Amino acid sequence: MRNGGVILYPTDTVWGIGCDATNEAAVRRIFEIKRRDDRKSMLILLDNPAKLQAYVSDVPDIAWDLIELADKPLTLIYDGAKNLAPNLSGEDGSIGIRITGEAFSKELCRQYRKPIVSTSANISGQPSPSCFGEIGDEIKNAVDYAVVFRQNERTKAAPSSIVKLGRDGTIYIIRK
Repeated sequence: MRNGGVILYPTDTVWGIGCDATNEAAVRRIFEIKRRDDRKSMLILLDNPAKLQAYVSDVPDIAWDLIELADKPLTLIYDGAKNLAPNLSGEDGSIGIRITGEAFSKELCRQYRKPIVSTSANISGQPSPSCFGEIGDEIKNAVDYAVVFRQNERTKAAPSSIVKLGRDGTIYIIRK
C-alpha cells in the first residue's frame, strides 16, 4: 500500500478492497477495478476514534456518542473531509468513516498509520460478497495482494449501518 498497491482484506463487515486513503492514484485504481462511478465516494477505516479530527474538519458531538454506543459496525458520514485523496470524498466534500473493531483490519490500520479505503470487493452493481469465496476472479486478479487471513471462513458477514451527520446535529439514517 505504501507504493500505491491495492489489497483484498477482511474487515468488520464484508471483504473489502483497500488502499492508502491519501493516495489519489491508488483510489483511482479502486474505482477502475470496481467499475464504479468516480462521482460516488468510498469510505475509510480507522482504528481509533481519536484519529477522526485528522480527516474531518468538524466532528459533531453526537458522533462520539454514536461511536461509543454502536453495537454493530457503523459508518458515519461527515461533512468536511480533509487530508485524504481528493477523489475519495463525495461531491459535497463528505466522507464515510468507520472505526473498525475487527482484529485484523484494526491492526492493519494501526500499523499502517493512515486511513485505509474500504469498499466491498465486487463490481459496482453486483451483490457484495459476504465471504472471500464469493469474490469474483475479476476482482481477485485485479488487486496486488489478497490477505490470506480468514479466507476459509464461511460466515456470512453483513454490511455496516450508515448514518449521515449534519453539521447542526441532524442524523440521517442511510442504511440500518
